[in-house]
Amino acid sequence: MPFKHSAARRHRIPKARYRVQNWPVYEAGLKRRGDLTLWLDEAAIAEWQAPRRTTPGGQARYSDAAIELVLVLRLVSHLALRQAEGFATSVLRLLGQALRVPDHTTLSRRSRMFVGRQPKAVPHGPLHLLIDSTGLKLYGQGEWDEEKHGRTHRSWRKLHLAVDAGTGEIVTCLLTDNAADDAGQLPAMLEPIESEIASVTADGAYDGEPVYRAIASHQPDLRPVVVIPPRSSAVPSTKNTDAPSQRDRHIQLIAEKGRMAWQRETGYGRRSLAETAVGRYKTIIGPKLRARLLPAQQGEAAIAARVLNRMIQVAKPVSTRPT
Repeated sequence: MPFKHSAARRHRIPKARYRVQNWPVYEAGLKRRGDLTLWLDEAAIAEWQAPRRTTPGGQARYSDAAIELVLVLRLVSHLALRQAEGFATSVLRLLGQALRVPDHTTLSRRSRMFVGRQPKAVPHGPLHLLIDSTGLKLYGQGEWDEEKHGRTHRSWRKLHLAVDAGTGEIVTCLLTDNAADDAGQLPAMLEPIESEIASVTADGAYDGEPVYRAIASHQPDLRPVVVIPPRSSAVPSTKNTDAPSQRDRHIQLIAEKGRMAWQRETGYGRRSLAETAVGRYKTIIGPKLRARLLPAQQGEAAIAARVLNRMIQVAKPVSTRPT
């Protein structure tokens, strides 16, 4: 979304309209998303039972892949845990598989083990990362938190996403409590990324030299291009005036040509693809977290990101803006 100079100008910017160029393929992919065979992992069914432990402790009945498969079916079909248990049982029975399905208590407890697991994104060369965050409501009991003086407020979590601009897939995701600031979570989001990063684009909430330093320290040999709009009150640094930093160059370019010209020259407009990924999450998965505890909620968000990546790999529109 282009930067708006003022509220008076906002209504003058028409909404961009795009035309899908690969409609037959895209339509077939949308139908494929509803095919159960897309979500039934044959490897998970073949290795349904957990491997025998060689260390002291209780023996798990189900493998991690079996737990993930049922949780994926739950998210795709928007089911509660008990309904997911029954749904998976019926699917396996129709397939002629005499497999016992994890009960809802086991699913709830073991969903926490997916904390920290990242989506399966398919890299296509150096990554152009788009960063964004959004709030997710809590579901059911515990949705409201007590405050002082008898007042209550709705509690929520914050979902941080790093999206590949080339594919639209989620590269990393992180779920935190609502007090976590966006910029402070950037190092944790970059940490699991092993592919080369060409650029990082984010909104003004990430503006500041600490963010630039975190990105540079993650990939010091070939520093990514950072595209973050500086605050309106930002001024260039007085250090290293002969070799201005990326942030200083952004400030200078905006001062000389204006923010709209800066957006065109830096390609900041493609950050809207991150907003599209956020909208896709809330539309397909939902705006609420179903799990009750933070570790289980983090596991739920991790599996949801993997589901969305699978969907976009199967059906992705190729659209162009008519001239």
